[in-house]
Amino acid sequence: MFEKILIANRGEIALRIQRACRELGIKTVVVHSTADTEAKYVKLADESVCIGPAAAAGSYLNIPAIISAAEVTDAEAIHPGYGFLSENSDFAERVEKSGFVFIGPRPETIRLMGDKISAKEAMKDAGVPCVPGSDGALPDDPKEIVKTARAIGYPVIIKAAGGGGGRGMRVVHTEAALNNAVNTTRSEADAAFSNPVVYMEKYLENPRHIEIQILADSFDNAVYLGERDCSMQRRHQKVIEEAPAQNISPRLIAKVGERCAEACRKIGYRGAGTFEFLFENGEFYFIEMNTRVQVEHPVTEQVTGIDIVQAQIRIAAGEKLWFRQRNVEVRGHAIECRINAEDPYKFIPSPGKIISYHAPGGPGIRVDTHIYQGYTIPSYYDSMIGKVIAYGDTRDQAIRRMRIALSEMAVEGIKTNIPLHLELMHDAQFIEGGTSIHYLEEKLAAKEKATKGK
Repeated sequence: MFEKILIANRGEIALRIQRACRELGIKTVVVHSTADTEAKYVKLADESVCIGPAAAAGSYLNIPAIISAAEVTDAEAIHPGYGFLSENSDFAERVEKSGFVFIGPRPETIRLMGDKISAKEAMKDAGVPCVPGSDGALPDDPKEIVKTARAIGYPVIIKAAGGGGGRGMRVVHTEAALNNAVNTTRSEADAAFSNPVVYMEKYLENPRHIEIQILADSFDNAVYLGERDCSMQRRHQKVIEEAPAQNISPRLIAKVGERCAEACRKIGYRGAGTFEFLFENGEFYFIEMNTRVQVEHPVTEQVTGIDIVQAQIRIAAGEKLWFRQRNVEVRGHAIECRINAEDPYKFIPSPGKIISYHAPGGPGIRVDTHIYQGYTIPSYYDSMIGKVIAYGDTRDQAIRRMRIALSEMAVEGIKTNIPLHLELMHDAQFIEGGTSIHYLEEKLAAKEKATKGK
């Protein structure tokens, strides 16, 4: 096992990784920007290194500075968390060439799965069901693009091969708008991801977003840890996640889960990863794989009892998976609400000083956050400040516990989206379960329209 790990991230995930390390008896080094000097995880770390200014480009995305910090502190491994450099194959490669262990997949695997076209081809080869679409990248010839769209059938969606995080996508409903949409997406993809390559898929009208969590070691052992429903989204950004998913047969989950595990064995995957699918009319369609720990990993931990972050560390240290698929048992239900420092309905970020803070508690409640009373939330990063996770024997109990937790939680001095979460916990469609990825946006649009009409 490692003696010292450098955590190349910030916020709640930096603290989450730190806690996993401390439980394993591993010392931690935290790198931070000038804006995060007063962060809780910086104060709790065995060592901390300021690696640059507030802007992420000079700090959390500064590869030479992170590797230098690992060198001067004698760290053995680097955990990238999520976001920032976590799925950057060049970073993983630099880490390993510098003599450190990257706590994640091999660089070539990240590269394979980071390109949506090569990822889809790899999944097809492994028998994982994919959304109908173009065979690889779209050609330059407008006539060929039109022929491809006609063969798939409208509506279609144009996607950037190097895209992610809900960016680099455009839905097309008519042939007249097709080629302009392709050219615009190419330009945006080139600007955002330095990769103008785009491809086309059938646009599913009313799907759910279901994902399969996997763990794989370096000895061809791979298991899936059930599924998560992440359909409650706004602008392709997840708002609420839960495990397991409502109204999908365990038999179907097992079938798709085993294919995902087999795909991991086939591509030599190592570590934690997530297969993301659209689910419609009883069918799963692969869209992408995240080669890192997910924001929503706690709901899977709650229903399986498996610590995913510790598993990442143990696998990176060369250990074999200590359990088999038959040992994985999903019990109860867990729901996660992402708590953001933002206006709950206008979604405008609300950085600033937290005047007072009260964390919820009670049976089945877990709070993953780095904030505290007197802490100032910087304006330079993502607005998420924590997660509230409610666990119950049933989904109904988890919802009831979440309502209580949200009503108890107090974060004063800034705005948060807690009121929106409370509203959703009482929403009839959410309570019934199985809403599509468009449900929240449609609900918010209807609310805005009603407000303007008054």
